[in-house]
Amino acid sequence: QVQLVESGGGLVQAGGSLRLSCAASRSIFSDNVMGWYRQAPGKQRELVALITPGGSTSYAAAVKGRFTISRDNAKNTVNLQMNSLKPEDTAVYICCAALTLWGQGTQVTVSS
Repeated sequence: QVQLVESGGGLVQAGGSLRLSCAASRSIFSDNVMGWYRQAPGKQRELVALITPGGSTSYAAAVKGRFTISRDNAKNTVNLQMNSLKPEDTAVYICCAALTLWGQGTQVTVSS
């Protein structure tokens, strides 16, 4: 069974940092693009960052330079290090595999 399980969300003050992790079943992780999306209340889901099996990355303009996506192929996990957080980063962050499979999401709240 394919599973994506996120962890690491929480409440942080503006300027702070959080690290999100997504554990994936091996069958989906090893050969696929992994990514993080986010969805704020009343807004559409938007891409945050992607990482290919080879480690190439891409970021949304709003997070570039502040967020870093990485993958641990030995542990089948993808991580999102979020620094210099802003209140507008508040959203449910959702792990994605192969651009088609989704986790349940983890809440990130940034207070001003």
